[in-house]
Amino acid sequence: MRVWSVANQKGGVGKTTTTVALGGLAAEQGRRVLLLDLDPQGSLSTYLRQDPDAARESVFTLFEERKHLTPERVRELIVPTDYENLHLLPAATALATLERHAVGQEGMGLVLTKALTQVYDDYDLVLVDTPPLLGVLMINALAAAQRLVLPVQTEFLALKGLERMINTLEMMTRSRKRPLEYHVVPVMFDRRTQASVSSLLSIRNSYPTQVWPGMIPVDTKFRDASKAGVPPHLFDADSRGVEAYRSLYKWLMRKEPDVPGAKP
Repeated sequence: MRVWSVANQKGGVGKTTTTVALGGLAAEQGRRVLLLDLDPQGSLSTYLRQDPDAARESVFTLFEERKHLTPERVRELIVPTDYENLHLLPAATALATLERHAVGQEGMGLVLTKALTQVYDDYDLVLVDTPPLLGVLMINALAAAQRLVLPVQTEFLALKGLERMINTLEMMTRSRKRPLEYHVVPVMFDRRTQASVSSLLSIRNSYPTQVWPGMIPVDTKFRDASKAGVPPHLFDADSRGVEAYRSLYKWLMRKEPDVPGAKP
């Protein structure tokens, strides 16, 4: 099992779309994929037709039952999707109360790590969709991950959010005592605007060794795929956005040669 967390401390930068797109492409390649929704807003869960407001059992249950988790119990919380090889551990709006519950509780930052060890052999790849705020949920996502994918919108304000995220990552790396590989992914790129072009150049100049050499373009098909509840590559396999995510996925997988399950 390999764990990728998709994170940024700014909302609206395409984290959920990136999670679904990469997860869907991995599942298409025959990999056993678990998507995990750590955002109290539950956008990933909603995308895949789960209701965070009505969820009785969810990621939140992991934190409630953290001292007694078993492989069987973790598996009970995971739901299948309509797509082969693609499973979901959904969010619940109760996650918004977790910061209050976490005060004074030991081990709250490692709940996700311990839960995933219970189902280590069940999945080849786990993708974690994170909230845009630094707190116990983000800490769990960073602690559990071997790789971090950082979508950043190609606009000035998003660059400030990326700086905050990198600072958080450096802080976490010191506490982990081992490096966490991260990759900056420019998204929502619109070559027609000077702001988007200049922001992309700034990203590449600021993070020359961490930034993916491509970019994800603005594509209305992403919104349509979300509305339909379908992974982007199944909604429109030939769209510009899907082709870009295919390129990103292949680039990331070249850095993960040991991940099993791919088609020859």
